[in-house]
Amino acid sequence: MARTPFHLFLSQRILKDKGNKFSRPIIRLSVCGIAIGLVIMILALGVTAGYKKAIRDRVIAMGSHIRISHFDQNYSFEQTPIDKKQAVVPLLQKHPDILGVQNYATKVGVVKTADQVEGIVLKGIDETFQPKLFQQNMKEGTLLQLSDTAISNQIILSTRMATKLQLKIGDKVQTYFVQDPPRARSFVVCGLYETGMTEYDERYAIVDLQQIQKLNDWDSSQISGMEVLIRDYDKIDEMGAYVHSHADYDLKAETIKQLYPDIFDWLALFDTNVAILLAITTCVCLITMISIFFIIILEQTQTIGILKSMGMRTGQVMQAFVYVAGRVLLRGMLIGNALGLLFGFLQQHFQLVKLNPDTYYVSAVPIHFQWWSILLLNVGVFVICMLVLLLPAWIVGRKITPVEAIRFE
Repeated sequence: MARTPFHLFLSQRILKDKGNKFSRPIIRLSVCGIAIGLVIMILALGVTAGYKKAIRDRVIAMGSHIRISHFDQNYSFEQTPIDKKQAVVPLLQKHPDILGVQNYATKVGVVKTADQVEGIVLKGIDETFQPKLFQQNMKEGTLLQLSDTAISNQIILSTRMATKLQLKIGDKVQTYFVQDPPRARSFVVCGLYETGMTEYDERYAIVDLQQIQKLNDWDSSQISGMEVLIRDYDKIDEMGAYVHSHADYDLKAETIKQLYPDIFDWLALFDTNVAILLAITTCVCLITMISIFFIIILEQTQTIGILKSMGMRTGQVMQAFVYVAGRVLLRGMLIGNALGLLFGFLQQHFQLVKLNPDTYYVSAVPIHFQWWSILLLNVGVFVICMLVLLLPAWIVGRKITPVEAIRFE
């Protein structure tokens, strides 16, 4: 039968000693403090990742990952048309990191009802449109029913715009276009979407791309541009450069980060805020661990003196106390992980904490757990705390002499 190392045996006796009236409640408080720290850090990672993903998905649903358009200085909604039969399209469709390429066109107009007049940007889509992301923003109704043989007169409005115009599913809406000659179109509301972002909800409506081609007197091959959807957002810069390098000389490829830098720069600030929060919380855990370490040492000073007088090396004695601190740390971390993940899953499924979508763009606190980041967090906290404990352990071990320790009360 294998013998238990003495430092493990000693640490277990210290933790199980019922006579430690002073240290036991402090150990419990330390476990609670570490657990609370882990809960805060895990939820901070989950909320940050969830919020960034929620905002990013809303932007991408309206504009994809990469946009290809005519290479000119025209940044208005009335873009120079390009031919949809570009040589780059088959190449992109075969790329393993690309989900698909969809055509689009935009047209500025004015929506008029009996009581209201609103400016609007019509975004035309066709059969190449991939609805998976956009479907998440749909609040009511259905997507457009598109066909090659007939032009659809359906329109998808935002819930905010529909409220302003006092429209609902099935209502007709008259849209006017300032051009030569002026034109008008009547659409039927088939669906309502909501991104929570003013940039889209107060501006965009979705229609059949053929409507815009007809309004602009374009032929069936002319579009405003193409949108490229990729599988992994983390590769967006790499794929943006790839698309740009393979597109024709008169085309430009811009990532969604380049098109909306303010939004993505703002999201990048979240990482800085989380890093500061993690650093502060880790420091609190370190202070807690050092405090409980010194308290245990203080309470067991006579035991240390007796063991050293019996010939036990200082390193062996301190190893036992570092092991005690490590057990306390692990206990707190396990409880913190369990509670943090539990709170996160409850928020994911029941959306207990609500938000004002006009301010935060989402109606509830989003949670998205990245398991690699949680694992890295746990390993980092444990390693840092244990390394920091080595210094006070070495100092205390050198300072405590057997004679003084035995006399200590």
